[in-house]
Amino acid sequence: MKGIKKSLTEEYLYLDFSHQVEGCVFPLHTSVTLFLLSYCDCKIFKVCLVLTRESTDVKLLSVLSQDVEIRIISRRELPPIVQNCRLPAVVETPDNFCRAGLAVVLRHIIQKSCEADLSKKEILELLGFKKTCLKACAEVSQWTRLCEITIPLAIENFLKESFDQQPTIPAEILQLEKKLSEPVRVHNDDKLRRQKLKQQKATRVGPSLAQEKIKSRVHGQETSEDLDSSSRSLELHVALSKLTVQEEPAAPSREPSYIRKAKASDLPPLEHVFAEGLYFTLTDIVLLPCIHHFLLIICKKLSEKLVEFPLLAAWYQRIQEVPGVKTAASQCGIHFFQLPELPSTSDEPHPNVNEAPGVEEQNEPSFIGGPRPTMTKLMEKGIEAVFSPHPCPAWTLDWDCLPAAVSPKEGKMSSDRALRKQQQLNNLVYMVANQAKPGDRIVDFCSGGGHVGIVLAHTLPLCQVTLIENKELSLIRAKRRSDELGLSNIWFIQANMEYFIGMFNIGVALHACGVATDMVIELCIKTRASFVTCPCCYGFIQNTSKFNFPKSEQFKKTLSYKENSACAWWTWTEPELLKNMATPFK
Repeated sequence: MKGIKKSLTEEYLYLDFSHQVEGCVFPLHTSVTLFLLSYCDCKIFKVCLVLTRESTDVKLLSVLSQDVEIRIISRRELPPIVQNCRLPAVVETPDNFCRAGLAVVLRHIIQKSCEADLSKKEILELLGFKKTCLKACAEVSQWTRLCEITIPLAIENFLKESFDQQPTIPAEILQLEKKLSEPVRVHNDDKLRRQKLKQQKATRVGPSLAQEKIKSRVHGQETSEDLDSSSRSLELHVALSKLTVQEEPAAPSREPSYIRKAKASDLPPLEHVFAEGLYFTLTDIVLLPCIHHFLLIICKKLSEKLVEFPLLAAWYQRIQEVPGVKTAASQCGIHFFQLPELPSTSDEPHPNVNEAPGVEEQNEPSFIGGPRPTMTKLMEKGIEAVFSPHPCPAWTLDWDCLPAAVSPKEGKMSSDRALRKQQQLNNLVYMVANQAKPGDRIVDFCSGGGHVGIVLAHTLPLCQVTLIENKELSLIRAKRRSDELGLSNIWFIQANMEYFIGMFNIGVALHACGVATDMVIELCIKTRASFVTCPCCYGFIQNTSKFNFPKSEQFKKTLSYKENSACAWWTWTEPELLKNMATPFK
């Protein structure tokens, strides 16, 4: 068949399975994944539903096309590499490359669907502008964390509460409603806002997006009565241009001078059509099962509260008109319902919107910049830097005798940078080799192209080495180098750190960016594992959902957040500063 790519690696998709309500599978992460498979009409994965608790009497209603093979298995039947990860997870045969975590798995499903059937290129639009939708780590991106982790968990807790008591509206839903009220930022923002200004001047008044549905010609069929093109909002028109088959517009004429000369501050903001702005993306796929169940309970038990969520309600109605969504949802047990008509509401924010979780903003008007005042404060408190001599300065790997694939030169970098990387690896490998015992499990966190992990796997063949990295292309490069060496004691896991739950003896991190080094150290301490780390980019540390800085009790008593961040930046960009100021801090 034209457009079909036949030679694909066999892959298994593992999903948690706790229970099923009216055909919809829980937990919500699984429901989201099944919905995406159905929406993409993806049949290339062998799907395994993994029981979250042992049960001998499990009945599964149909949740996907009959062409998709689905098995129900116990946790004990998972491949060893998957047992070290939170689900969902995808594994390529021969079971040494795993992708784990909701966002990583969903992005992989989209890419594989397009590879398997080249006629489905439009599915790639789900990944958004520059293909970055939900690509940022949940550990540092508040938006990814909200969509991938906190909203699904909050809705599951909301559903549990609703069984026997009056449930409390989750703070995360309030945060999402607030997000939908914020102006949209897109790459062609200025051009679209000028077009909107022109539209407003021409029509003077038009329907609000909170009340407007998608009404257009979709694949030659009417979805509902068409709005007059002059009254349809600009945002909706732009969104439709990606979702519908439309006639080619006439060549644009030169804009009137009052449009061209308008100041940016006078241009009207763009409103949300979908969760991330104007276009239907993977984020909408993730949110749909969650918001569906939330609104279902609201309408049944808290109908008076629905008026507080006009933007979510409008989004829920609008997303049903996206081609293919209703069919895919019904296959997964998501049966849309009609929301009651909402009265017009004010633009005042929800009274509890400030309860929505987020990273606390730092406001320190008394902060005085410059390294010397900060370093002086540290020295006055007796906090000093101590430079220890290298434990074995003459020790080095014999790079000339090692296979070429072991060298960082194979990792696509310049010769000068490769030489510096070899010097760094000498230090790390020496420290790890002194700690490691036969049978130990060593984890290379934020492994990148595998410069550390591949050297360790080659030089310590009796240890199991696992590389964890969230950038797919880097990990694929590492696997190719490993395959060339024929290494059998190495695993590759594409995931954010939170999705790794395995036990290990030694944790390693070379140049883990920003707060990632702190996360590695915290996980090693929690696991009671040794750790060898070399931090990087500490100029970019900032408060996240995981950490607040300063971390140490001594620094908390001495430095503010801004002083601590500035100190980290100076010591990273100007290492000579430490040596020139006597013994700065320890």
